[in-house]
Amino acid sequence: MISSPLSRSVWSRRLCSVAVSVALSFSAAAPAFANSAEFVRSLWPQAEARGVSRSSFEAAFAGYNYVPKVMELTRKQPEFTQTVKQYLDKRVTAAQANKGKAMWGEWAQTLAAAEQRWGVQPEIVLAIWGMETNFGGFMGGENTIHALATLTEGGYRADFFRDELLTALRIVSDGHVSPTNMVGSWAGAMGHTQFMPSSFMRYAVDFSGDGRKDIWNSVPDALGSTANYLKSFGWRPGETWGYEIKLPSNFDFAAARGIERAPLSQWQAMGVQRVSGRPFPRPTDSARLYMPAGASGPAFLLLPNFDVIKRYNNSNSYALAVGHLADRILGSGDFATPWPAGDYALTKAQRAEVQTLLNRAGYDVGSPDGVVGPKTLSAVIAYQTRAGVPADGHVSGRLLERLKR
Repeated sequence: MISSPLSRSVWSRRLCSVAVSVALSFSAAAPAFANSAEFVRSLWPQAEARGVSRSSFEAAFAGYNYVPKVMELTRKQPEFTQTVKQYLDKRVTAAQANKGKAMWGEWAQTLAAAEQRWGVQPEIVLAIWGMETNFGGFMGGENTIHALATLTEGGYRADFFRDELLTALRIVSDGHVSPTNMVGSWAGAMGHTQFMPSSFMRYAVDFSGDGRKDIWNSVPDALGSTANYLKSFGWRPGETWGYEIKLPSNFDFAAARGIERAPLSQWQAMGVQRVSGRPFPRPTDSARLYMPAGASGPAFLLLPNFDVIKRYNNSNSYALAVGHLADRILGSGDFATPWPAGDYALTKAQRAEVQTLLNRAGYDVGSPDGVVGPKTLSAVIAYQTRAGVPADGHVSGRLLERLKR
């Protein structure tokens, strides 16, 4: 299905998701300072100790006041209940793939140089760029210094955000970007490929050779920095992220659950094949099985590079979207196996309902709490085995509807 280009609001929500896992752990706290001016004064000795110049410090805080909307966003994170299919459908489209191809044509020399230096394929760098900011279409609308200062002043994960704030001040002081051009998400993720300040300091590069690491205005710097980041976490040059596979009708799910990772040759011995019918290029590569929709949907063997992508965003859905968009940029089509119809992701309350129904059916999961742990998983597998359906342990809307019958 060809979807329309992603809207600005969708990309805004994507940028906010960078800090969701942090924000959800926050608890309400009153600001520790009488006013913003007092907070800024208290910060100067720490900034000075980090090597921040006084002039840069004053320029960065010019016009600063506590930003209430930033704090509101930390309290209003929704419960995300998308299936992997829904997540992909919003982010991996024909339009995005075509835009990625166009960007490859525009930045071919830069991407080729990045691959030669860091070994990361152009399509992967492009896919991350597309996922993070729609190829620079929306990099966030917040002044990074002011957003991080608000989070620190407000007492939300103050140690974490204070360190990011001081790092951001040092970036400005070092001349990489002006305070007004340092823009990003409300949580401090910045530039074309959304680096937090601490990641900028560790992994950003001056790939354009102008003496500055400018991930906001220099596409070469942003793309080179992304390749350097992935390489630093162990990217394996020339290897893909994983393979879509098909499972045999008699696949041993119980045996598969006991395998964390195994050589591709071992998965082949269990009847697993690529959907393309082609052999695995390197049978000794280690892979893990991933069935985001259970046994009735697409299945994958994930290689080490998949986990490197997750260092960018620790989400299987995100990494699968990056890998799939990269493949689409290369010219591949959609997944060969269709997603199951009528499935939906469960809220915490609905997961608790699954547990309640399993208890009523005689499968002990303990007190329903909406958290799918080992006891719930064992109960689901036992129920599926008894019902004569693939015992994949997948907990979703289809399981809930079956339990309600």
